[in-house]
Amino acid sequence: MDYSSARHPWRITYKEDLVLSSKANAADTAEHGQSTIVASDPLASSDEILALVMETLTENKAEDVVQIDLRGKTSVCDHMVICSGRSSRQVAALSEKLADALKKTHGVLTKLEGKETGDWVLIDAGDVVVHVFRPEVRDFYQLEKMWLPAGDAAGDKAGDKA
Repeated sequence: MDYSSARHPWRITYKEDLVLSSKANAADTAEHGQSTIVASDPLASSDEILALVMETLTENKAEDVVQIDLRGKTSVCDHMVICSGRSSRQVAALSEKLADALKKTHGVLTKLEGKETGDWVLIDAGDVVVHVFRPEVRDFYQLEKMWLPAGDAAGDKAGDKA
């Protein structure tokens, strides 16, 4: 067990978690005769990952980008980002470009769900979870209403920050 973690000191990491985690230490896994997993940047905070997510989505013309701070509300992640693409093709392309940017910049291996259909793609980057929707699907599920405080219908839109 490892009781120390720079980002989350209250979490206990077991040896089994290191083997299955995308944040596994490549040297440790190679030492035990297992395949090497690309290690993520241990210095990349959730805020740095969030900044890269917002930058990548803006550069690739994602629409209606909303970021939701979940710190203290759930242990699943620190931030959730919700955005829309104009078509199934753009939704799939946004998710692919975002996964590539996270891997190249911070070494974060992401899990993508739903890319094949392109209606709703979930990108799990650990402390940041991104939902990319087609507009009709986003209107149907209304994830923002579930996570934003009452009365904050618009959320933290990327362009609204002063």
